[in-house]
Amino acid sequence: MTTTKWVLNPTHSEITFKVKHLMISSVKGEFTSFEARIDGDDFTKSKIVAKLDAASIYTNNTDRDSHLKSAVFFDVEKYPNLTFEGKSIKKIDGDAYALLGILTVKGIAKEIDLHLEYGGQMKDPYGNMKSGFSVNGKINRKDWGLNWNAALEAGGVMVSDEVRINGELQFVKK
Repeated sequence: MTTTKWVLNPTHSEITFKVKHLMISSVKGEFTSFEARIDGDDFTKSKIVAKLDAASIYTNNTDRDSHLKSAVFFDVEKYPNLTFEGKSIKKIDGDAYALLGILTVKGIAKEIDLHLEYGGQMKDPYGNMKSGFSVNGKINRKDWGLNWNAALEAGGVMVSDEVRINGELQFVKK
């Protein structure tokens, strides 16, 4: 029996993050290159995997992007990818689900909980079946050794430890 595969449609997908800067506002970033797949028709019982190209990090500031790619943050030369592997999906209610998975950054694998919203399925005008998902959650960047920071003269720190993650993902049935 062949398992149905759903592959990411990158032109209709995004993975973004927000981090507090100077403790007063948020800076948004994204990974511009990533892939993901779902193996199976019932996504609540399927294998879910994603791989993000660490060097594709983009925050609309060249100096900041270079800093994030350096050894003090993602160390993209040594760790070119961030990975996620879904472990379980549990229905909360309606189209809301709890997604438990393992996020690996800089060789450190930690369990994370994410909120998943299933957008449904639709056939596009070309006959391709598509599925849509929104995913969001919060992590502490220090859990993955992303420790760089700077103390502020007035108190507090330049970059918060909390990172808010958001993904808008569309998959194509193969």
